[in-house]
Amino acid sequence: MKYSRIAVGILKNEEEILYDPVYHGRTLKVFGMDEWPVKFMEYISRKYGEIGYERVVFDTTGKLRVGEVITVEDGKEAGLDPIKMALKGYFDPYTAATVIETIYGLDRFLTEKLYADILRDRIESVEDALGRKEKYSEVIAETYTELDEALYSGDPPKLGGSFTLNLGKVYSITTASNAFLIVAAAVEKRRETMVGVSDAGVLSYTDTASAALPLLTKPMRARVTVLATQYALDSVMKLGGPSLVLYHDPDIQAAIYEANGVPPGPMRKHVHKGEGAFVYRTPETVDVRTGLLEF
Repeated sequence: MKYSRIAVGILKNEEEILYDPVYHGRTLKVFGMDEWPVKFMEYISRKYGEIGYERVVFDTTGKLRVGEVITVEDGKEAGLDPIKMALKGYFDPYTAATVIETIYGLDRFLTEKLYADILRDRIESVEDALGRKEKYSEVIAETYTELDEALYSGDPPKLGGSFTLNLGKVYSITTASNAFLIVAAAVEKRRETMVGVSDAGVLSYTDTASAALPLLTKPMRARVTVLATQYALDSVMKLGGPSLVLYHDPDIQAAIYEANGVPPGPMRKHVHKGEGAFVYRTPETVDVRTGLLEF
């Protein structure tokens, strides 16, 4: 078959096995034990850089270094205030309001009121929203913490070109989830870009983080999303797109095959260290290609 220009080699057997987002699906899910998902993310980020794609990587491990590294830490200024970022043009004011709705549980009426106040320049930050003495201010205040204040403080970071959002020093799952959602909204419409998420299982744990995944995995031309994880969670396995099974416990491998509709039998190859099984579906069938890793 003829592959697109954004196909990259992921396994080698008698011949190179390619992942082509155009043919196989634009979200690749990678499952493996220990360091294997991170190693694969390093590899595929490099491959997409070689074909001219920008790379945006969300990293909970602290091990990835793709482009500029933007580090978020608990209690330290990060500049990720969605209202400030909307005013800087990273996304529209309504997106800022819906991000705050998701984080703090505003209802639809309060979200519309917040949006109107942003449009009328009554508020220019989440801190301003807290001080407005509106009903949405009360709802935000119920769960707003000093960790939130630090996350929003400072000037918004530059999010152009290739960069890594390093969440490896964040211990608060709430802070990590909020940062993930805010930056995901900022890069949602970027094309000619590979988006990587490692560990996708960790960053799908909360409702806030789960809201970020559809922004990054909805099919778009000229965008590729790679979700790498040590955890075989339904929140990742049930997303559309092919899967790459790396070395893992046998029962975990079986669960991944099951989630992808691979029938029991010889198609469910037991993957050992340094190997991989590429599972993809077409409207007619499911196929499994196996081989050695390229790195």
